[in-house]
Amino acid sequence: DGRVRVAPVNLEKLELAYRAHVADLIARYAPVLAAAEVDAVVIHSGSPGKRTEFDDQFWPLRTTPHFQHWLPLAQADCALVIAPGKKPLLAWMRSTSYWESPPEPETLHFERVLDVHRVSEVDAIKALVPSGRVAFIGEARAHAEKWGIAAERVNPPTLVGPLDRLRALKTPYEVLCLGEANRKAAAGHAAALEAFRSGGASELEIHLRFLAATGQDDPETPYKNIVAEGPHAATLHHVTYDKRPSTRSAQSLLVDAGATYLGYCSDITRTWARGEGAVASAFAHLVDGVEKMQQRLCKLIKLGLPYEELHEESHKQAAALLVDLRIVKGSVEESVKAGITRTFYPHGLGHSLGLQCHDVGCALVKPKENNPYLRNTSLITEGQTFTIEPGIYFIEGLLEKLRASEHGRLVDWSLVEELAIMGGVRIEDDVVVTGGDAVMRNLTREVLPVGGGRA
Repeated sequence: DGRVRVAPVNLEKLELAYRAHVADLIARYAPVLAAAEVDAVVIHSGSPGKRTEFDDQFWPLRTTPHFQHWLPLAQADCALVIAPGKKPLLAWMRSTSYWESPPEPETLHFERVLDVHRVSEVDAIKALVPSGRVAFIGEARAHAEKWGIAAERVNPPTLVGPLDRLRALKTPYEVLCLGEANRKAAAGHAAALEAFRSGGASELEIHLRFLAATGQDDPETPYKNIVAEGPHAATLHHVTYDKRPSTRSAQSLLVDAGATYLGYCSDITRTWARGEGAVASAFAHLVDGVEKMQQRLCKLIKLGLPYEELHEESHKQAAALLVDLRIVKGSVEESVKAGITRTFYPHGLGHSLGLQCHDVGCALVKPKENNPYLRNTSLITEGQTFTIEPGIYFIEGLLEKLRASEHGRLVDWSLVEELAIMGGVRIEDDVVVTGGDAVMRNLTREVLPVGGGRA
């Protein structure tokens, strides 16, 4: 029903978890730095990027994720110095600009854990950089040079790669942040559903109501919200919102949108159907089928299972659904083998989630040739957080190829044409692998129990 069912995160509990998080990072960084043959690493927070070379406008800051892994400070030109055996040192840049001011941190618990130094200019940070073999992580290579860091130690793969893999396993502090990001996004999804139910709202208006309910502006969201009515849902990343409400009698709404908390992302998708008649009814059955399939896949998560096997299973279940709804006339086995499910479900089952929407550390090997867009190829391990997001779509370009192929005879094209006006379905939850008896904790269902259906 879209109601938020979990209270906001307890800040006292959060600070205790943060202290343990920093202690854990200190312990895990030491062997990585030793293996990379560096004595310390300076992590730059980032700088706003220029929109184009032809004007003087800049994009809002996207903080370097390695910096955010240590603390939730979204401010440009700060630096974090990590040296084994020493307290992490934060060089916190004082903003002197009268054009813009940085956002206030949502919490200052990091001030009581890190060695904080306030600085007024970038050059002053050089005095805080230790001597010896020092590496630099960040995009501002000119700063590394100013601080006396050798060019060959700027973003060295022997350091960045292992630190990316380290981020794949989340601490309890990170799970708290991810849970709060889900809670915030749930309020947005409830507002979007209410706008759709009421009727008369355009995609742009639904997007704005989502932002208002979460209390976050566009630059704060993990990615540009996908708000797609009707055939727009067949564009997987539809972000060019209609500014006029739909007038179709049978309507659908797909909202793929999240929120952030202390840098951590949520990524949630819900699909709804509205209207009377055979098309609306058939599409509602499709939504219900994808919802049930998504929940079954969540229950199949187990330690040691290759995530790609779960993705392959999702295609078997997608085939079963297509056959059950008589969209496809062949058998389940034939539908998968012929690649028919890849036409209706062309993306991967999910991806790692954390400080980036498509987080790193879970795609260490290439997927199979028929799974080119799968972003998670890891063995499922305790501490991982990832999405489970199967879908069924009616994408004209892919359908044309299937129609022209030898396997086109297996599809009920009349039914496909009727359903195509509804675009498609995706249901997506964020889950954390606990390693306990339950194995998996669904952060999304704790705050947004229903995955989709009739509005």
